[in-house]
Amino acid sequence: MLLMAVFPVEMQSQRQEITGKVVGVADGDTFTLLRGREQVRVRLEGIDCPEKGQPFGTQARTALSDMIFGRELRVEQTDIDRYGRIIGRVYLSDGRSVNHELLRRGLAWHYKRYSKDAEYARLEEAARKGRIGLWADVRPVAPWEWRKGQR
Repeated sequence: MLLMAVFPVEMQSQRQEITGKVVGVADGDTFTLLRGREQVRVRLEGIDCPEKGQPFGTQARTALSDMIFGRELRVEQTDIDRYGRIIGRVYLSDGRSVNHELLRRGLAWHYKRYSKDAEYARLEEAARKGRIGLWADVRPVAPWEWRKGQR
């Protein structure tokens, strides 16, 4: 009972599985999921895609939208960020990981600050070596560095 008094309800059950239909795509790593009658914002866990206005930002958003918009998804929620978004690993109905697909296509960085996932690191390294997607750029700029320059 003490936990109920100390932590908000939404923070008590961070690790859960949710399903729903994608009704909006904000950028390459954030979308809106309709869960019943509730719309929830979801941020892909462990990756960071180029921002709008950044090279490959439009390609990342388009790839995510093509992959998930209007589809039913399963989200393994791992956390809630400071903006109230669900952080999660996202899966298509055929079992493919959306997080992995974006890394494989060279449209995302492994966000090592928040994830130590070895598979994410392997997928990013393979895309880098193959010069796939944003890794074809001579000097790709990580989104977190690009955001600093925009402030």
